[in-house]
Amino acid sequence: MAFVGRSNVGKSSLINRLIDRNGMARTSSVPGKTQTLNYYNIESLLYFVDVPGYGYAKVSKAARAKFAAMIEAYLSARQELRGVVQLVDARHAPSPDDVSMYQYLKYYHLPVLVVGTKVDKTSRSQRNKVLRTLSQGLELNQTDSLILFSATTGEGKDAVWQWLEAAANIGGSEHGTK
Repeated sequence: MAFVGRSNVGKSSLINRLIDRNGMARTSSVPGKTQTLNYYNIESLLYFVDVPGYGYAKVSKAARAKFAAMIEAYLSARQELRGVVQLVDARHAPSPDDVSMYQYLKYYHLPVLVVGTKVDKTSRSQRNKVLRTLSQGLELNQTDSLILFSATTGEGKDAVWQWLEAAANIGGSEHGTK
């Protein structure tokens, strides 16, 4: 399972929350911290792959181009890839980079779960609007799911695990029920 999203959208935080291990995936308040494909073996059942962020990062244009080529090569050629979790910031409409990534994933016919991160920073009364904004902004198709998530509160964690287990075709692990 690959985890993609803009720089600083919360990919590493989502992975840490899913596996209940703070600090396993390195997080930073500085965009562009993840600069390689980072693999996490999850109970010998599946791998999580933390991908460098796209969009803004305090790295050179050459480094960003290298990240883009690495991400494209991984997503387009990795036969073991069972799905992609695309993270978008729930507080904002999807960026042009978010839309391009989603279209790219659909072009390669990859199963996609869109996760709206940082949802704890939005009011409960705004959740339906957030879902609508993300769905319409990405032009989500009928086969893809959208889940709101908070690394701080754990909201959405179980739903993300359910999608991961179904996409990876594995039975309910202890992670999915926590």
